[in-house]
Amino acid sequence: MEKSTSRQSRKKVVAVVGGGLVGALNACFFAKRGFDVELFESREDIRRAKIVKGRSINLALSHRGRQALKHVGLEEKIVAKGIPMHARMIHSLNGKQSPIPYGRKGQYILSVDRANLNKELLTAAETYPNTKMNFDHKLQDWNAETGLMTFARLDGSKEQVKTDLIVGCDGAFSAVRKQFLRRSRFDYSQTYIPHGYMELTMLPINGEFAMKPNYLHIWPRNTFMMIALPNLDKTFTCTLFMPFEDFEKITTGDEVIEFFQKYFPDTIPLIGADTLQRDYFRLPAQAMVSVKCNPYHIGDACVLMGDAAHAVVPFYGQGMNAGFEDCIVFDEIMDQFNEDFSAVLPEYTRVRVPDDHAIADLAMYNYIEMRAHVNSKWFLFRKYVDNILYFFMPKTIIPLYTMVTFTRTRYHEAVKRWHWQNKVINRGLLLSAVGAVLGGSYLLIKNPPDINKLIVSAEKMWDRLVALRTL
Repeated sequence: MEKSTSRQSRKKVVAVVGGGLVGALNACFFAKRGFDVELFESREDIRRAKIVKGRSINLALSHRGRQALKHVGLEEKIVAKGIPMHARMIHSLNGKQSPIPYGRKGQYILSVDRANLNKELLTAAETYPNTKMNFDHKLQDWNAETGLMTFARLDGSKEQVKTDLIVGCDGAFSAVRKQFLRRSRFDYSQTYIPHGYMELTMLPINGEFAMKPNYLHIWPRNTFMMIALPNLDKTFTCTLFMPFEDFEKITTGDEVIEFFQKYFPDTIPLIGADTLQRDYFRLPAQAMVSVKCNPYHIGDACVLMGDAAHAVVPFYGQGMNAGFEDCIVFDEIMDQFNEDFSAVLPEYTRVRVPDDHAIADLAMYNYIEMRAHVNSKWFLFRKYVDNILYFFMPKTIIPLYTMVTFTRTRYHEAVKRWHWQNKVINRGLLLSAVGAVLGGSYLLIKNPPDINKLIVSAEKMWDRLVALRTL
């Protein structure tokens, strides 16, 4: 199936490699512009598959992702199938639950099901008459100079396709990106974190959610944690994040129950001992990788988006949102340069690389915040201070999470502003503390207390302490 007509006598052909979330959305963006779009996916059509393979961590849809969906008319439909989460719900070891709002009243993120979202996006892409879906097509090789792509089929045959632009949206282990690695001056790094993840299911109790549904529940335990996101079927998907070496220490069902009794005792009656043991040993802990590369393009022939360009660990809830924002940023640059790929692709790299690297670093940082900092009184105090300042000075002090989650402030600019705000606020708090000490000292010097009264008060306090010890 080789496209042999000249570029001058036909519409340009865009090949989107990868039928996941970003690939399917990208197909909508290009089709809407009038390009002939061919989407290639190595797996079968998940809308017809009996078992959907791949990751199943629930997704948190926020402003950046919603804006991209809105651009192709899908926001309302997707939002209607999500569950609003207005705050983190922190579960202490003693069972106490403490909410930490994500933002102002009315601001929330949405828990959405990955598989259902992918199906909706594929169906939306298929509605464009200039889009063709090609499943069971595994990319084997492609040529940047000729645009010729070679795919392997399930029956062992090969198929060649010629295209004007290749858009690599085929995930963290991208086949498209392999061609980039053969070229000079291409920077690439991948980092596996020492923690893995495992998913557990919390079923409904008496037909209702086992916990409050409009929260992202977190059990922070310093070096590891568990989270739970609500689903439309009133289950919760619980994800345990822990060092691989700790996963490997638990080898029997009794050890699972013992571990949860020690660190997550409130979840055992909610998940159920039998379900907990079954889910724990159903699959081994999965790895998490962070990928960075630069540039994202080769000439005017190929561009990388989504995880193929910048896979991130899931702790800021921005992996999908950043991938969706790739689509809308590229679309905006297409407007700016009148769809001239030779100008659009390098500009896309220039604009997007610093932002994607910034969110990759923030995702790493946020894992520490979620599993450890939320237990800190200083962290909670700073959150309170940030929110107070944001209330009174909304254009000057904006919390980092608000910039990342509820605006389209460029990621790297949000990080710069966050560092500046931290310096200003911390210095302000330090000066306030020093001022309070100096002021208190001045008052003590000017109005010294009666020493005899202080001695009597101290003696009374001591007597009370002694009495308490003897009880």
